[in-house]
Amino acid sequence: MADFKKLQVWQKAHALAVNVNKIGGALGATHSSLRSQMIRAAMSIDANITEGHGQKSEREFVRYLNIAINSAYELESHLIMGRDHEVLKPSDYLMLLEQLVEVRRMLYGLVKHIRASAPSLAADRS
Repeated sequence: MADFKKLQVWQKAHALAVNVNKIGGALGATHSSLRSQMIRAAMSIDANITEGHGQKSEREFVRYLNIAINSAYELESHLIMGRDHEVLKPSDYLMLLEQLVEVRRMLYGLVKHIRASAPSLAADRS
């Protein structure tokens, strides 16, 4: 497979992780648990795309992409928690959420594309 860094979804996921780290780093010690969970989930999206891209089969790549999708939902939950507890500025929440939704949409699209190009994966929902 080609270099994972050329994948647009990886580039967007990496930018999201960088932004979550910047914004999360400013949350302070009183919100260290939320900060840690947000950063971990964002980095998991990026890392699972990378790790999956290095797998030998498309089935394994799809499995890692699904893990990345699950991490995206986890990150969304943490962002909502930060918003609701007024830890995240509304503008930061909206910016991160917008990036996250785009990455998740791209992940779903990539999974769909891989499944369509590999008939043996079309019925596989793992």
